[in-house]
Amino acid sequence: MPQEIERKFLVKGDYKSKAFQAEQMTQGYLSSVPERTVRVRLKGEQAFITIKGVTNASGTSRYEWEKEISTEEARELLLLCESGVIDKIRHWIKVGASTFEVDEFQGANEGLILAEIELESEEAPFEKPHWLGEEVTGDKRYYNARLSKHPFSTWKN
Repeated sequence: MPQEIERKFLVKGDYKSKAFQAEQMTQGYLSSVPERTVRVRLKGEQAFITIKGVTNASGTSRYEWEKEISTEEARELLLLCESGVIDKIRHWIKVGASTFEVDEFQGANEGLILAEIELESEEAPFEKPHWLGEEVTGDKRYYNARLSKHPFSTWKN
């Protein structure tokens, strides 16, 4: 069964100057229940449908299945999605042997910047760049499906 193993962090300081690629993304959820999220994503000229299972106790691992679909299909499916579409710019940054994906959220989640790193195992070591802030792996508030319903702009700090 395909597994996604990732850790998530808040971002502080300059990261953009390190990015080797950036791309606009739009995503919506056909289902956002924790037991099974079904996401539709437009990523540049590509589109995907992704199904994710429940996250393990540490919040690091879960089942993930993804299939590329046409952008036309994705646009049609986005019309069926639950309210709260997510818009963000993803920046890819190479650090040592790893690549971080840094999401700069827009719209109702503007001001939130999250970095994710996918790992081979939950214990895998990786280099932590200076712009990496507090770890929020497992904090459900930072799950994209949750941000679609409870956007960052509505949080009380």
